[in-house]
Amino acid sequence: MATPKYDKADLERRMKGAVEALASDLAGLRTGRANVALLDPIVVEVYGSKMPLNGVASVSAPEPRMLAVQVWDKGTVSSVEKAIRSAGLGLNPVTDGQTLRLPIPDLTEERRKELAKLAGKYAENARIAIRNVRRDGMEAAKADENKKLIGEDERKRYETEIQKLTDDQIKAADEVAAAKEKEILGK
Repeated sequence: MATPKYDKADLERRMKGAVEALASDLAGLRTGRANVALLDPIVVEVYGSKMPLNGVASVSAPEPRMLAVQVWDKGTVSSVEKAIRSAGLGLNPVTDGQTLRLPIPDLTEERRKELAKLAGKYAENARIAIRNVRRDGMEAAKADENKKLIGEDERKRYETEIQKLTDDQIKAADEVAAAKEKEILGK
């Protein structure tokens, strides 16, 4: 006998993963305060391969408006500096030996609006990912019904369950994004 394709725990795990990925992406958006997560998305080209910044240096926030990047290998300092400059974060590293200091400039109103739009775009991507998981769940429930593993009533119950899960996770994603937008806009 075939095993059912519908797996609520897997759907829930995948939807929550989309919300967690959104929270991680939003943590990298600059709000005018130094936050070590700001540099998480940066990838540095060293030794002929690409590595995350935290794989070649340690990042700290010694002051509220300053980040410090301590590069472990003297030979990679220029690669790290280049990666930070080209990341589009509006940061200009000041090199001091193997340490890069990154003063966090004040955000202009225009930049705040751009960042809020970007947060909205990240949120929409998370909603799309959640809806894709919903679609997979609905298809799995229909496939189980077609294979006569479940009846029509059970499929409808599964679809209701999947929709509730989807609504809950989209609401969670919206709340995370709204909190970040509020933080960015300083309201």
